[in-house]
Formats: sequence, structure tokens, C-alpha cells
Amino acid sequence: MRDVLVIGGGPVGLATSLYAAQLGLDVTVLEPRLGPHPATAVIDKACGEGIMPGGLRALATVGVDPLGLSLKGIRYVGVGRSVETSFRDGPGRGVRRTALHRALVEAVDRAGVEVAPLSADLISQDGRGVTVATRQQRGGRGTTLRARYVVAADGLHSPTRRALGLEVPARPRARARHGLRRHSAIPPWSEHVEVHWSDAGEAYVTPVSAGVVGVAVLTDRRAPFDELLRSFPVLCERLDGAPSASRVMGAGPFRQKAIRRVADRVLLVGDASGYIDALTGEGIAVGVAQAREAVRAVAAGDPAAYEAAWRRVTWRSAALTQVLVQATRARWGRRLIVPTAERLPGLFRWAVDELAGPL
Repeated sequence: MRDVLVIGGGPVGLATSLYAAQLGLDVTVLEPRLGPHPATAVIDKACGEGIMPGGLRALATVGVDPLGLSLKGIRYVGVGRSVETSFRDGPGRGVRRTALHRALVEAVDRAGVEVAPLSADLISQDGRGVTVATRQQRGGRGTTLRARYVVAADGLHSPTRRALGLEVPARPRARARHGLRRHSAIPPWSEHVEVHWSDAGEAYVTPVSAGVVGVAVLTDRRAPFDELLRSFPVLCERLDGAPSASRVMGAGPFRQKAIRRVADRVLLVGDASGYIDALTGEGIAVGVAQAREAVRAVAAGDPAAYEAAWRRVTWRSAALTQVLVQATRARWGRRLIVPTAERLPGLFRWAVDELAGPL
């Protein structure tokens, strides 16, 4: 009987295990993608790769300081105009997703946390704990495990959320947004995360090393990456002739809702607990804060307390993201976002600082 079983070995799942280890809890992580040698394996994922100052501080609380490039702030770019603001509480960091995952895996290895190359199959609960039947990487039956609590960090399309009946079905006619990311081999031209706006959506440019930038396009259009990129003429001109440094990866649909975050002894964290959109770029900070609160709740023997704690650390980001998504859903809204930020620099600065701050 373990204290905590974490389903999912992405950044939020690994952070959960590190918080649990700090409190002296016996914790195991289930992650089939890490294979038989998890201490040397990493997982890539399509994301913007910019970590806000609050996210860096959250990672520091579990002993993680990933390699990357310092980021001064955010710059919004439209055709013929741009506006920027610096982070109030120090720099953020552009971090390749694989570098972030490697730093977390190394921290988990140092902490002596067990990482099993298994996936969760069937989950059942009783008054004393949770039983999880597992499967091996190739589909064979794995070990059946018991824990006092389970924390599920199994992503945007969480099988645990669905299996527990906590998933809210998507609206049939909702325009689903998704993201595509590819790296370009070109020296960064800015110390800011650039957000380019067009009728197609947004393109995020994040410096991740001395010779590479990541470009992530967020959109509700179904089109190849290069076709979407042509919707951002200023960015296309910058990237002209730069070779690709990675393959295109995708993520989405973004919007996922959960009825609640706690089902008796099972708690949902990170994207598994619900997600609005990647537009504001503070997913790591929010996810790690959720991990912290989930572990506090199970350590206190009061998993139900996590529901209120989840709302407390999530509401600010969720509210601002919802406002921005709604304001820019129409093409005219996207066309106005840069001129509005330019005319109202105080509001722009406030929004960035709210999203970049500690949780």
C-alpha cells in the first residue's frame, strides 16, 4: 500500500511526485512513455516552451532549474505595429520541452521516486484506498497496485477523467482550437516571447537556445503548419530561409472540462483537471501549483479540500484566459488586440504581470 500513485509522468505528474517525496510520502509514478530506463528518458510535447517567472519559482520549490534562455517579457506583434512589456518580477525562461522534462526526471531520480513503465488500466476504490490494474508498454497485463490516494496527471485527454465519469462532453458545434509547433534553426532576434496575431490565430515565438526558436501556432483552422505560418507575414519574413530544427507536433483540442477535480480518493491535476486554452502561456505555473495543493490535501488526509484549493490557484489564469479567448474569437477581435494593447499599455502590463506572478 503506497501513499500516493501518480498516473502520468509529464511535468505536472513528476512535480506531484516531488512534492509527495518532500513530505515523506511513499510515491510511485506510472508512465509507459519513459520505458524501462526512466532516469535517462524524456518526453517531448507541442507547447510554447516559454516559462513565466511564476513558473520558474514553482519549479524551484521542487528543486528544478531547467536550462534555457532568459526572457524579459512579452511582445505582441501585428502588421506594422508592436507593443511589449517586461515581467515585473524578474525574467522568465525559454526552455525546450525536452530540457524541462529532463530536469524533472533527474530531480525525481535524485529523490529516489519510483517510476514504473506502466499505464493505468482499471481503477477501483474502497474505504481504505485505490486499486489500479496496469498494463505494460506492449499491452500485456501489468502489476496491480494499491495506494491510499491516486493523483491523475494524464493530460488533456485524460483517460482517468473519462473513466471516472468526470468529463464534460464538448459542445457539438464549438470551434475547437489546437496548436502546432516546430523549431527553426535561427538565432533569436528578441529577448521577449513574441505573439504574432492574424486572422488565422496566434503564433508564439520563443527563444530556446542560442541558435533555435520555437514557433507555435494556435488556431481553429485545419491546415498544414507552413500554410498557417503564411498568415503571419512579419514572422514569415523573419524566418525566411531558416531550416527546420524539429518536426511539427500538434496538441488539442484545447478546451476540456471536468465536472469536478476529486472523486473520493482520486484527484485530477494539470491538463487532466480541465483546460481552457494555451493563449496565455502559464500552464506550467498553474499545473505545478495544482500539484502542490493536491499533495497537501492527501498528506492531510482530506482529499476533498483540494477542490477549493484547485479553484484558488486556477481562477485568475482561467478568468483572464477566458476573457482573451472570447475577445479574440472573431477576426475583428484579433485585429484589434495589438492596437488595444498599444493604446492601453497599463492594462497590457497588468494582464501580463497577473499571469506571470506566483500562485
